[in-house]
Formats: sequence, C-alpha cells, structure tokens
Amino acid sequence: MAARIWPLVKLVSKVTIAGGAVYVTYDSGLLGSGEQGSAALEKAKAAVPPALEEWMKYFGLELPTMPKIEFSPVNSWNAGVRWTISSLSEAPTRASEYTNQGLQYVKELVK
Repeated sequence: MAARIWPLVKLVSKVTIAGGAVYVTYDSGLLGSGEQGSAALEKAKAAVPPALEEWMKYFGLELPTMPKIEFSPVNSWNAGVRWTISSLSEAPTRASEYTNQGLQYVKELVK
C-alpha cells in the first residue's frame, strides 16, 4: 500500500511547488509588462540584502559584498525590439543587394 502512495505523494508535492512558483511569479508582477517586471526587480533589490544579512547573522556566515548591477529590463526589451524591427525593415533592401551581388558573381564566372 505504501509503495503505491509514495509516487502519488511525490507527484502532488512537485505539482504544489511548481504551482506555488507560478503563483508567486504572477503575483509579484514578473509575468506582466516591462514596467511591472522592473518594479518587481527594484522591490527584490530592496528586500534581498536585509534578508541575507539576517540569515548570515543567524548562521554565522560571511559573504562578500554584493556588486551594484544597473539593469533595466524595459530598456533591454526595447533595444531587442528596435533591433528586430530594424532588421525586418532592412530585409528587402539586403535581399536585393545580395541578389545583385550573386548575379554579378555568376556573370563573372560565365565570362
């Protein structure tokens, strides 16, 4: 009987952990817009160092200082979108240029 229940308990615990992770992610705004993600990142930057300090005192550990990271998901997202749209807008011109270069190369080979 216990041999049949154990896999079920493992599955239920894994599904519960995964569901909780998705819920926390959605609730904190990480699955929302770029502004919501940026706000969640700022909130995490403010909350993590005090929590680490508290745990370090509790366990008697000493960690190196955390480096300052200036990262904006909104700006990174916008840069990626701009690059993609720019590449798509230049695609017909590039295709025409590469076609002409290919034709010139073939003409020179045939001569």
